[in-house]
Amino acid sequence: MQILSPRDVPLGGVRAMNVRRTLPQRQRTFIGAWCFVDHYGPDDVAATGGMAMPPHPHTGLQTVSWLFSGAVEHRDSAGHHAFVRPGEVNLMTAGRGISHSEYSTPDTAVLHGAQLWLALPDTYRHTDPGFEHYVPEPVSGDGWQARVFLGSLLGSTSPVRTFSPVLGAELRLQAGTTLQVPVDASYEHGLLLDSGSLTVDGEALKAHELGHLEPGRDTVEIVVAEDALLLLLGGPPFGERIVMWWNFIGRDHDEVAAYRAQWQHRVDGGDDDRFPLPTDDPMDPLPAPALPHVQMLPRG
Repeated sequence: MQILSPRDVPLGGVRAMNVRRTLPQRQRTFIGAWCFVDHYGPDDVAATGGMAMPPHPHTGLQTVSWLFSGAVEHRDSAGHHAFVRPGEVNLMTAGRGISHSEYSTPDTAVLHGAQLWLALPDTYRHTDPGFEHYVPEPVSGDGWQARVFLGSLLGSTSPVRTFSPVLGAELRLQAGTTLQVPVDASYEHGLLLDSGSLTVDGEALKAHELGHLEPGRDTVEIVVAEDALLLLLGGPPFGERIVMWWNFIGRDHDEVAAYRAQWQHRVDGGDDDRFPLPTDDPMDPLPAPALPHVQMLPRG
């Protein structure tokens, strides 16, 4: 198992919300189509200010919001206004271009969860923007409970549409449990441990680490020493190279630079068909950072 350790990243503002980012890293761009894993909390919102992400753009991806505690309000430029709470998933398809905002709700005292991205295959990356909200029914057994928000696992299947085969599930495991998880042998897998202590196929995984498993196994054995909460992610190797910068996914430097220019034109008050703004958002759109001074090269 390859261990990916998190790095701390502040998400804007004077009272920046801090996240732990385990993907992408220098040594790994993808786990299946999963290309971005931010993990945050539990945060005392009174101290940190919670989540306050003004309207910002995306292209070429799907965003997946999953919470362990708290609630987040979502607005996007395709006309969707929704909330996400623990045990629910919000999936937004950016496709050819979308802008959205996310704010923790006023009644959220503790915010804790994950923000994940799926890269869209080249065939579908210019699809129309979209949004789905889903509440998976938990499935359980001796010492474990699972909520499958994407794909299929442990007899549960999510109806949420993705554009390549993927798996996304929350697992809650009691101390002393040994769980044999049947998995698709064509998938690579990532296990993000939020809390607790366990081993994966005999190898230890620490809290906040992301463990990567290559394809080729049809069972993953999880042995739990202390009550554990984790996300299990997976999918066939993506097989494409991408340029991912700020909130954009493209295929080369010039494409991403053009997206940035279009978004900044919108921020500066211009019209842009690719990036309209959410209706009735309480904050101004977020300006784009400066482009790197070097040519961005595809990775994957």
